[in-house]
Amino acid sequence: MMDIPPQMRTGRIERATAETRIEVEVNLDGTGRSSLATGIGFFDHMLDLFAKHSLIDLQVKAEGDLHVDGHHTVEDVGLALGKAILQALGEKRGIRRYGFFILPMDEARVTTAVDFGGRPLFVWEVDLPYEMLGGFSSPLAEEFWRAFAHASLSNLHVTMNRGGNGHHVIEAIFKGTARAVRAAVELDPRSDAIPSTKGTLTA
Repeated sequence: MMDIPPQMRTGRIERATAETRIEVEVNLDGTGRSSLATGIGFFDHMLDLFAKHSLIDLQVKAEGDLHVDGHHTVEDVGLALGKAILQALGEKRGIRRYGFFILPMDEARVTTAVDFGGRPLFVWEVDLPYEMLGGFSSPLAEEFWRAFAHASLSNLHVTMNRGGNGHHVIEAIFKGTARAVRAAVELDPRSDAIPSTKGTLTA
């Protein structure tokens, strides 16, 4: 696993079921480097984009029942990534909490908004036809981000404003959500308080 200084905000999750074995490690204060091995090339590419654009160092090792399909692997990586980020955020002291981004990708344009406020909710306003992108079926993008939102206890809204090419739309979603997450987990230099009038964001 990655060699990370102890002062960094890090998370590490291992998840093992009859369907998958997942290891995910994150460093919220990284530079966007990644080491990815899920067995699904397109999914690795999307995770690489997420790391690069969020500036979260990300390591993922996944062994799943790909002889069935990619669903369990993609969903369980989403769960593990969400839990790892939640772990790394700790009590969320000093974070900006909210993030928002509009990302164009050729003909596609996607809007993403996220709140790490401790109440999971997922809104997916994306109209994508079924398409196979390597070993990744287009509906898996929704399954991944739903799992991420619930595991990270975040409120995540993803809206496709326009688009026709499935690859472009999904890539815009991963890049745009990465940028929104980056903004939300960044430390605010003006405050080290927990950004809530309740005084907690842990539930």
